[in-house]
Amino acid sequence: MIQGHGDDAYRYGREIRANFSSNVYRHVDLGPLKEHLAAQLDAIGNYPEPEPYTLETAIARMEDVPTEAVCATAGATEAIYLIAHAFQGSNSKIIGPTFSEYADACRLFAHSAALVLNSEPRGGWYPASEHFSASETDTRAAGRAMVWLCNPNNPDGRVIAKSDLMAAIEKHPETVFVIDQSYGSFTQEALMTAREAAAHQNVIQLHSMTKRYAIPGLRLGYVVANPNIIKKIRQVRMPWSVNAMAIEAGLYLCGHPDTAPIDLPALLSEAKRLRSRLEAIPGIRVVPTDTHFMLCRLAEGRAKELKDWLAHEHGILIRDASNFEGLDEGCFRIAAQTTEQNDTLAEAIKAWQEAHR
Repeated sequence: MIQGHGDDAYRYGREIRANFSSNVYRHVDLGPLKEHLAAQLDAIGNYPEPEPYTLETAIARMEDVPTEAVCATAGATEAIYLIAHAFQGSNSKIIGPTFSEYADACRLFAHSAALVLNSEPRGGWYPASEHFSASETDTRAAGRAMVWLCNPNNPDGRVIAKSDLMAAIEKHPETVFVIDQSYGSFTQEALMTAREAAAHQNVIQLHSMTKRYAIPGLRLGYVVANPNIIKKIRQVRMPWSVNAMAIEAGLYLCGHPDTAPIDLPALLSEAKRLRSRLEAIPGIRVVPTDTHFMLCRLAEGRAKELKDWLAHEHGILIRDASNFEGLDEGCFRIAAQTTEQNDTLAEAIKAWQEAHR
């Protein structure tokens, strides 16, 4: 879905002044990281490590796992495709609605892939239940079984309870669970740790420095899993896939994990306030979220039309979420920004609703 992601401000020239379409929280201070990278520019004149073992060692130290349990990647998206390749031809279930790249990667590498909506219709329109059921992971098919899920989930920001997820993992030891924790830094709910993931024979955990540190242009992520699984994934990774500047950034961030601090309680409180403002607008529904981004739906009208109107009339960009499998043309996603920007968004959507009644 190369043309279907958020953060497509390039489509609108210089019109966009407030970007709600990406789940990256940009209001952080990257000054120290930028200064470090500026001093490392000579690195672009040489090839990086073909396999970024130095970075993997630093990540392993940060996560308190063996180096053999880590695979550094060019963002979490490369990790998704590497995993699908390493486990080519598996029977995969994808817990959705969710990030489309899981299904795209599975199709590319000949998986038998099926979307499983989690689980009962909620409020008459949104297919998400309060609890994750281990039965949803039962593939009942010959061959290797895999389950793909995002936790916190994109696009709705909901977290599967750790106890429910661990129960499913224990109940199905023959099933490989791919758990994308790219947004793990943006929730206060309990999540599986990297050490817990590496200790299981059937868990693959994804992490995104891109999301945590607001550096999507650098493409930087990593996988944590049992060393036997990491060995399989490393075997299909292209040489030099993680570029020199991304490696330098990763090494710096592992040594300075408090870079670009986020006041998470304040961010989540502001997201809750924004959600309340949106829910007060007639004709807008918002799914309860455990993080700073949220899934919304228009009772009438198309999210694409709202998106274009907000961009052209107010310089505001939202994510049309209608192309998430399982959602309809009224769905859109936003990520909370500053208080002023959030109020501007709410007022603009209210104006749209009033004009289109």
